[in-house]
Amino acid sequence: MHLGPEEHNNFSLTRFESMLQTNDVYFFDSEEFENIIHHYLERGKMALAKKATKLGLEQHPSSTNLKLFEVEMYIFENDLDKAEKLLDELHLLEQFNEEIFIQKANVLSRRDEHQQAIKLLQQALELTEEPLEIRSLIGMEFLFLEDYENAKVYFMQCVEHDTEDYSALYNVVYCFEFLQQHEEAIAYLNDFLNAHPYCEVAWHQIGKQYYQLKDFNKALAAFDFAIISDDRFIGAYLEKGKVLEKLKKYEEAMDSYMTTLGLDDPTSFALLRIGKCYEKLGNEEMALQFYNKCVSEDALLDKAWIAITDFYLKKKDYQKALYYIEKAVGIDSDNVLYWKRYAKIHKKLQNFEEAEHGYRRTIELGNYEIDTWLSRCDILIQLGEYDAARNNLLQASEFYPEHPEIEFRLAGLCFMLQETHKAQFHLVNALHLDTEFVMILEILFPEVYRLKLVQELIQNHQKPSV
Repeated sequence: MHLGPEEHNNFSLTRFESMLQTNDVYFFDSEEFENIIHHYLERGKMALAKKATKLGLEQHPSSTNLKLFEVEMYIFENDLDKAEKLLDELHLLEQFNEEIFIQKANVLSRRDEHQQAIKLLQQALELTEEPLEIRSLIGMEFLFLEDYENAKVYFMQCVEHDTEDYSALYNVVYCFEFLQQHEEAIAYLNDFLNAHPYCEVAWHQIGKQYYQLKDFNKALAAFDFAIISDDRFIGAYLEKGKVLEKLKKYEEAMDSYMTTLGLDDPTSFALLRIGKCYEKLGNEEMALQFYNKCVSEDALLDKAWIAITDFYLKKKDYQKALYYIEKAVGIDSDNVLYWKRYAKIHKKLQNFEEAEHGYRRTIELGNYEIDTWLSRCDILIQLGEYDAARNNLLQASEFYPEHPEIEFRLAGLCFMLQETHKAQFHLVNALHLDTEFVMILEILFPEVYRLKLVQELIQNHQKPSV
């Protein structure tokens, strides 16, 4: 009985897996091994792919294609020296095999030698009868080099030869976006749509460009055309919802988001946006219901926890806000947005030690906004930790040199620490920078503000009245 290609592949695969289970040795021709290896690679089963490659080379030690699979295994394991050595040996035997050039380029790319990788891929392009994959690889190398103009050219060539290569189309648009060429992207997509008017991906992408340009009505029309082209295109419904929110059409936005819930499993993004729409419409109960659904669906989505926390912050219900932000911190203790709110809420509750801890963690996680440094400083002052407050400000001054709010605080702290010369230096510097912030001394250091020396320095730097 004659087997079709797919049945033959399934039969080969069954025999191979049977051989592994029984330790018997069956013979396969080299093409069968190639299909078996390819099957495992596509499914990410590297151990089985590696085993098939080893057994294949034992039965067909001169097969170039099987040796190229071996090269892939070496590259996957980041054993680039072995991969390169084997490729050099293969190149001596087959100098016009484009796959050897492709894999050599792959090795160079892994070593961040992208220009050399491009040269090899261009050589492969001259040898191949199927240029699309190689053009795509060259485009990716130019992306690694952040050469978006050249990357765009190669991805455009891919789209030109295969109009259903949506990966290449996305990459073309990505290059336009990175170069902030939104108008040019729209022109390109319009040309594409003239030839392919029912391409939902192109309509979706053109809508996103109009969204970037804040032309929300045209964006809305584009997303509607994407939905007409494919009424199950979830991405178009989500983007349409975002546009409707911008147009303050919250009920219509919710309808768009709700549609996605019926097309597939609920996405946390849709649940969050529905909650936001309900909150904008003043329906607090439904807003909270969807925020809670959102965190149940995706506990790692920080925007959902922040939405619930901010909801209670607006209502000045600090205890409930604290409850949710502490749950969020328990799930992801390295999220700087959580710690900022944690600190803010504890400050509102006058839990100054916890607030200081929150601001300190915020800074440790890389948030160097001036407000973070100043808030932590003011809390340390409340706690009487003047040395720690000063050290905090000295760190801040590395990021914000000659900042009047820092200098006035340093002046006050140095006076509190009985370091009069340093205090005078910082006060004079602060007054030169901006006298309007002298109120910092009056509010945070009233006893310092009343000092005769301080009043004399302030009066000497007062701007003359007009």
